[in-house]
Amino acid sequence: MILVQLTDLHVRPVGLPAMRACETNMLTERALRAVRDFQPRPDALIISGDLTNNGLDSEYRTIAEMLDRLIDIPVYVIPGNHDLRAPFRAGLGHLPGVTSDPEFIQYTVEDLPVRLVMLDTLIDHTVDGELCPRRLAWLDATLARRPDAPTMIVMHHPPFACGIQHMDGIILRDPETFRLLVARHPQVQRIVCGHHHRTITTHFAQTIASIAPGVAHVVELDLFSDRAGLWTLEPPAFHVHALVEGQGIVTHTAMVERYPGPWPFVADPV
Repeated sequence: MILVQLTDLHVRPVGLPAMRACETNMLTERALRAVRDFQPRPDALIISGDLTNNGLDSEYRTIAEMLDRLIDIPVYVIPGNHDLRAPFRAGLGHLPGVTSDPEFIQYTVEDLPVRLVMLDTLIDHTVDGELCPRRLAWLDATLARRPDAPTMIVMHHPPFACGIQHMDGIILRDPETFRLLVARHPQVQRIVCGHHHRTITTHFAQTIASIAPGVAHVVELDLFSDRAGLWTLEPPAFHVHALVEGQGIVTHTAMVERYPGPWPFVADPV
């Protein structure tokens, strides 16, 4: 099993950059082409939030057109803080699971070797995330239904601090409640997130939690500083989660851009 995870696309209406300088549509299209060309062919594409920059109907039309034109594998999406739930459901309601819950964009994917629990942490018009009592109850009941199924939770807001202080202020609210819930379900093998636009990994409850890098702009690596957040155009990347026999889920970082090579390993003369 191979799952590709993209995150934080920040798609804009056609012809408009994000933040006046970042051509997110071009960068998103390039990332989707990399997914299309990835070998072996992935089983599914996961997009862990912030598909759009402002939650506009025109932005959802743009990303829907890109996905329809470039991707021919199943696509599973959840909202991020830059999305808005109503236009998300209207513009991407044709994708699996998006409208299965009457209130939130949360659902499960049951037909892969690893069960996916797609979790909605969005508070409309708010930067940080939340799991309200109803979402926590849904998650607890969903995990309890299949205690023996290897499970990956997909969410936008990370439930942990990482040392980039301006990002640590906008993570999942009350992460301890979430940690205690996950600890009750040992089948959770991985929690994968977006939001921080960087590759970040830590231990969480009994499992591993990771953040995928952004495919457009990247948050500056500025540890333990109280400066305002800044962004860069470091090389964009994405995560590839592979189920390796005898090992479990293994995560690789793949670059969107193409680089020279590959070449065979040849011993140098001595």
